This record gives sequence, C-alpha cells and structure tokens, in this order.
Amino acid sequence: MGEIRVGVARVPSRESPEAAIGLLRERGYWACEIDFEGGFWMDYSWAERFGELARQAGIALSVHAPIAGFMGHVKRDKKQRMAVGMLDHSAGIAVACGAELVVFHPGFLLGREREAALNDVAEQLGELRERLEGKGRAVPFGVEIMGRVRELGTAEDVFWLSARLDWVRPVLDFAHLHAVTDGAFLEAEAFADVLAAADGLLEPDAPFHVHFSDIAYANRNETKHLSYGEGTLRAEPLRDALARFDRPATVISESPNEESHQAIRQILAGVESRSPR
Repeated sequence: MGEIRVGVARVPSRESPEAAIGLLRERGYWACEIDFEGGFWMDYSWAERFGELARQAGIALSVHAPIAGFMGHVKRDKKQRMAVGMLDHSAGIAVACGAELVVFHPGFLLGREREAALNDVAEQLGELRERLEGKGRAVPFGVEIMGRVRELGTAEDVFWLSARLDWVRPVLDFAHLHAVTDGAFLEAEAFADVLAAADGLLEPDAPFHVHFSDIAYANRNETKHLSYGEGTLRAEPLRDALARFDRPATVISESPNEESHQAIRQILAGVESRSPR
C-alpha cells in the first residue's frame, strides 16, 4: 500500500500563500492542484512562496493548465501558438513552486480520424518539450482522461500518449470514466484495472495522479460534477483498489463544495493515514 495524499482542485485562498497553506493544513489536505483552468492568476513570486510553504507542510502540488492549453491543433495558427504559450507558462509556474506535474487536456478530433489526431498531439507535444528543455522547464506533464466518448481523451488515448512520450503521465479521472462507461465504476475491480494499466506506464517513483468526484452524465457523456452522494460514484472502491498497489497516489477532489471534499477525504482516511509524516 503506497502513501495517499488527498487534496483539492483549487487553491483555497488567493489572498496570500500563507493563507492558502493555512487553510489546506486546517482542512486536513496533503495535496493541491493549482487552478489555472480559467486563466493565470498567480505570479512567479507567489508561486515560489507557495511552493516553499507547501514543501515545509508536506503538501504535494500540481498545476492544471488552462483549458485552451491543448496540443493537436490542425493549423499552426494563433490559437496553436497561444496554447503553446499557456503550457509553457504553466510549466514555468510548476518549476517555480516545485509541482509534481502539469495537468492538461488532450484536445479534440477536429474532424480527423482518431489515429491522425493522436499523432498530431504527440508531434506537437514533442515540439513543446524541446522548447521547455531549452528554458529549464521540462517538468512531467499529465494528460487527463476526459468525459466525452466522441472526442479525444479516452483511457486508451491517454495510455497511448503516455506510452509514446516518457515524460507524459496518465491522469486518471474516475468521474469521467464513470460517465463514459454509463456508471460502470461501482466495484474495486474496475478501478484496479485502470490503475494497473497506469502502473505499467509510470516510472517507479511517480505517484498515480487521480481526479475524483461524484458525477452526472447522459448518453455516456459527463454533464456536471455533483456533491458527493448525489450520484453513484463512491470512494470506497477507489480506496480498496489503491490498497492493492505499492505506488503512492495523489487524489484530487474536483467536487463542488467543501463538504464533499471532506467526505471523500474521510473515506480515504484508512490509506491517507500513511501520508506525510
């Protein structure tokens, strides 16, 4: 059984790094994903101080890049250049705060066959990596499993990209997986199968990076995150599946409220008790 760090998908205060870390510690979290989905709000000095305090507190950090920061554009146009800039800047913030990885979305089919779209994503990620290496920003990237069956981001897509690019890791979003399988993630075995696939791709010391919340869905597509208990996805099977692996894990709650975060954290407490000392 590896160490489990449970955290949240948003920095709980933008007032100051000290206020944010204070709230994370007060609420019992050992991880936090910096929320840039809607845009950048943290500068480098804020990130450096936040990272320093997080290290002192034993809190693992990750960065979620802006939604528009995806690769695999059909045209090398302004949108593609802006996406590269977003991922570049996300990596810079990750270096500044010592984040474990940068989470990003895999993009869209944009009228292409899946194989062609994936090859375009991989090619553009390779070009991005060269740029980041030249700037000292070559941090691991995590590609997220998405919640729409007719776009890029299936588990198979994410595992393919992670196998092809050794600096890209799978981000296991079990809410999305529950949605696209029409609610199939009810038992530990379903969770363990996905974890086993990721385990075979990750470098030895890299943690599983997991997104989790209850979820609403229709026609095998996500519709919205729910308060914990309103849907059918539960944390107990995740807890039991994680217990089968020696690999550490970072579990990020994407729930819409604090009560739900705490419910998930408490269910995972049996393994979370092995978290930072």
